[in-house]
Amino acid sequence: MPAHEPKNCPRCGTAFECRVGNIERCQCQVVTIPEEVADELQTEYGDCLCADCLKELVSETAEA
Repeated sequence: MPAHEPKNCPRCGTAFECRVGNIERCQCQVVTIPEEVADELQTEYGDCLCADCLKELVSETAEA
């Protein structure tokens, strides 16, 4: 498993670096994602999203 993997967000297309080999330092760690939201995102997108999209989607879910 690579330490860092360049990816593009499947939702917005933004390039980011996934740090699956060091998840504590990955950009996604700045967002707390409820389990039910994580399950929904995995089903809908199937891959990592950028931190901005994660923040937006978690915020939208909280407002609903």
